[in-house]
Amino acid sequence: MGYAKPSPTIPKATAMPQRTTEYLPFSSPPGRQIQADFSGGEFTSDAGLLLLREADRNLELISALDRVIPDPRQPNLILHPQRTLLAQRIFGIAAGYEDLNDHQYLRDEPFWQILTDHPGPKEAPQLASPPTLCRLENRVNRQTLWEMAKVLVNTFINSYAIPPTHLTLDLDATDIEIHGHQERRFFHGYYDSHCFLPLYIFSGSRLLVAYLRPSNRDASFHVRAILKLLIRRLREAWPEVQITIRGDSGFCRWRLMRWCDHNGIWYIFGLARNAVLERLAGPLTAMVEEYSRSDGRSYRTYEWCYYGAGTWDRERRVIIKAEYLGGPNPKSNSRFVVTNLPGDARELYECVYCERGDMENRIKEQFQVNANRMSCHDFLANQFRLLLSAAAYILDEYVRRVGLVGTELERAEVRTIRTSLFKIIAWVKKTARRVVVKMAGNYRFIDLFKSVLNRIISIRSTVTATG
Repeated sequence: MGYAKPSPTIPKATAMPQRTTEYLPFSSPPGRQIQADFSGGEFTSDAGLLLLREADRNLELISALDRVIPDPRQPNLILHPQRTLLAQRIFGIAAGYEDLNDHQYLRDEPFWQILTDHPGPKEAPQLASPPTLCRLENRVNRQTLWEMAKVLVNTFINSYAIPPTHLTLDLDATDIEIHGHQERRFFHGYYDSHCFLPLYIFSGSRLLVAYLRPSNRDASFHVRAILKLLIRRLREAWPEVQITIRGDSGFCRWRLMRWCDHNGIWYIFGLARNAVLERLAGPLTAMVEEYSRSDGRSYRTYEWCYYGAGTWDRERRVIIKAEYLGGPNPKSNSRFVVTNLPGDARELYECVYCERGDMENRIKEQFQVNANRMSCHDFLANQFRLLLSAAAYILDEYVRRVGLVGTELERAEVRTIRTSLFKIIAWVKKTARRVVVKMAGNYRFIDLFKSVLNRIISIRSTVTATG
């Protein structure tokens, strides 16, 4: 019986490795090659925003805003819950993403999907697109904006574990320049641009009111009505609290001062100089000028007087600061302040009125959270954007006030906190049961980051235990 002759074995050709990654053509130093590409996997540059997520867990700010904004969509037909939309937008503002178009790329990041608690199904994990976020901005009405403004005030009230005995409310307006043809767009001669004129009210570094107004109105427009509502709410929460209102001369209106006098509110306002005030200050101004001309130094003195403009209901107490500046360009620098506060004129001016200058820094920080990005056509949509920026600031301020006190960043502005604590490179891996976020090992503020996180969590634990 014969056997078939076996076929010769043909060796398989060895497969040559195929390079699938194209390195970027960077120049290399002698003796070492630089190989750079974009195949590193899922990374984020915003890992530090997890701190803001924890801050919001304490304040419950985003959830509170979600509850007061009606959602007309069919729940069984949506992929993006409204709370996720708000978180996506507010965290994006805090991270410095000023345009809705930025979310076209952020929506695909696994980290952002976790950051915003997006409950989307596995087959549709993407966050909302810019058009979806735009529709959210444009479906709010005046009542919704009013309810959102109340949330900011309630968040301020709830941030106090112990009722305060005294609050100082700082008022100020600023300009937001606009470049399109938005509703209620007007030219403002002082700012030399088309702009809006929002009103802000702070207590220290804490924001209570962000109210958008057209620029064809006086700086004091609606201030008295807003203060009535605000102070009523504060006294509902704290019946014994004493309140002082501070502002520059743009808010010095006799009806507002009369209301304060009748309701037990202290006030101190700048007062624009005029011929009558200059005449009242004349003797003091002449005295400090004589001293200054004798030795070239600057001198100032303070005194009380009574003054009532022709439109006022009565005379009020006014602090005169008579000052003459020496040096190469000597000049008079008199200032006037009207107040119903008792005390020494100099102490009230230097230790109370001048302290309002810190609010200028708070106003600048609003632009650092993109409060000047008023590019919607509809005026109410722009007010909605202003409130979202205010919410982002409140979360930032909470991290600074609670987590950074006593540290090198205790007095850092919002922009510095963002670059130092929020903009952290991290590798992200998402599985069915966990999300792994590995931050850079050579990150400069590792110990500070851990300290801030522990402080925020410890406050939540304390509140939970006592609640």
